[in-house]
Amino acid sequence: MNGQNQENLKELFEQFFPPDQAASVLNDLQVVRKMLRENPAPEPERQLIAAIKYDIGQALAAPKRVWTFRTLAYRVAVAAAIIIVAAIGTQFLKKGPEKPSQIKYASIIPRAIWDSNDITVADADLAVLTAEVQQIEDEVQALQSGEKRRNGEGLIVEVETELIEIAGDFWKG
Repeated sequence: MNGQNQENLKELFEQFFPPDQAASVLNDLQVVRKMLRENPAPEPERQLIAAIKYDIGQALAAPKRVWTFRTLAYRVAVAAAIIIVAAIGTQFLKKGPEKPSQIKYASIIPRAIWDSNDITVADADLAVLTAEVQQIEDEVQALQSGEKRRNGEGLIVEVETELIEIAGDFWKG
């Protein structure tokens, strides 16, 4: 090793090790190089090298055929996908925006009641309930004005009785 290389290597080792340890590592490296020069590795036979090169050539050639087939298969699949997407896209563009269709719904309210102008008249249960509410409103107004019933019974007792009866029917139904 020439002097410049030796000096560069020493500077490099000093960046990773303390100066005294860097010198020790540099000496160890020189000893290893000397050992390798004194004990060279035996050269392999020419037939072994030729067999290894042949095996490497065969290994590199075989995947190339498979790779070409795979590439062709991928390209065909991608082209088919693009054609399908384009065909679907043109179908959507030809149709244009869809017009809103007729509203379809399911309802628990019968259609005759739904289409009616007065839902309280069309539904019998709702009509009875509306009549009862109207009667209670009338009686509350009568109470506020201080009226008495014809039979002498107080309106307050009657309203309370009806409210209790309605509340009971409400929770039963």
